[in-house]
Amino acid sequence: MVDFALSDENRLVQESARAFAEAEILPHIREWDEKGEVHREVFGRMAELGFLGAPLPEQYGGGGMDYISFALLCEELERADTAFRVVQSVHVGLNSLALLQWGTDEQRRRWLVPQARGEKLATFGLTEPGVGTDAASLASTARRDGASYRLNGQKIWISLADVADHFLVFASVDRAKKARGITAFMLERGMKGLSTATLHGKLGIRAGNTGVINLDDVSVPEENRIGEEGEGFLIAMSAIDQGRYTVAAGAVGLAQACLDASLRYAHERQTFGQEIGRHQLVKQMLAKMAAGIEMGRLLVWRAGWLKNQGLRNTRETSLAKWHATDHAVQSALDAIQVHGANGYSNEFPVERYLRNSKAAVIYEGTSQLHTLIQADYALGYREDRPLRCEPWPADGFRRPASSPASAPSG
Repeated sequence: MVDFALSDENRLVQESARAFAEAEILPHIREWDEKGEVHREVFGRMAELGFLGAPLPEQYGGGGMDYISFALLCEELERADTAFRVVQSVHVGLNSLALLQWGTDEQRRRWLVPQARGEKLATFGLTEPGVGTDAASLASTARRDGASYRLNGQKIWISLADVADHFLVFASVDRAKKARGITAFMLERGMKGLSTATLHGKLGIRAGNTGVINLDDVSVPEENRIGEEGEGFLIAMSAIDQGRYTVAAGAVGLAQACLDASLRYAHERQTFGQEIGRHQLVKQMLAKMAAGIEMGRLLVWRAGWLKNQGLRNTRETSLAKWHATDHAVQSALDAIQVHGANGYSNEFPVERYLRNSKAAVIYEGTSQLHTLIQADYALGYREDRPLRCEPWPADGFRRPASSPASAPSG
């Protein structure tokens, strides 16, 4: 049976997230964006509401939300501003869910529990100055030193870099092995040789922190390694599946914000003696926004259904991310067009929506990369293989018996 009805829990999460955004973000976001201010205290209030551990199991301090609720949370946060959805993407999607899937129970209790409770803020360091989409070519190195590793290199375009407490970073133990040499490590702020800095001059997401991580001969104990040596590329790609899901859900929210603003303006603004919403070509832009939002939301929910069961969803999440982020950019462009000259001013929010929308067609895989991914699946060139540590089902769900793995491992 196909059922698109939201549960009472889904609706409660949606309403709580919307109320939070309306009270804590929307009254201030124009000023924060204009000044480039990051307000970590807002992240603290997100933690109090359970947002920072939303889909994590209750046994590790999380909220036990299903992935449809998690998508709705991301959608509502980005409907207010992208910076606050980014926290969900990086802290929860890229770091905490990767730790849940690939960490040992001891590692989960050491790092995941305080992250789920919001006591510690976490980030993810893969991108480097010379390495983005080609993640197998990392220049950062990890050299064995007895019972530790020595990490050297730099990560860039790292969300929360200057405010995070925990860092899931990737470095190569053997660059000649390319992807098979990459290994994952959990670092903590305060480790000798680890430093961070903030990037300035961004086009958008100005109310969020983005920066660099410098690794200068950082000594990392072996017990901080996540997964096996050489398994880091698989860990990174599975983490990015989680991140792409949050980005896709958030992009639906951004497109929805564009439509909301455009509908209000279409009723308020009059030309030639009538509301501009009466003009056919304005209607066309609004209709395209609405149609694309519905398509994106359904693609996200399909991926969310698979995630609830603990099933691989790389193909479905890629498609949702590709469509939703491209559509958010087009919706923002059309929203400015509907607003005319007013859309070119930060007196109206659509100017911020356009600036914020552009990043998501670059990070978590460019639109061009997702085009190739979808073509390779369609052509049969790409096939997902079982992982040593499969994704966890959402609390209250279980992986079907026919799945390659019947229970979480790691």
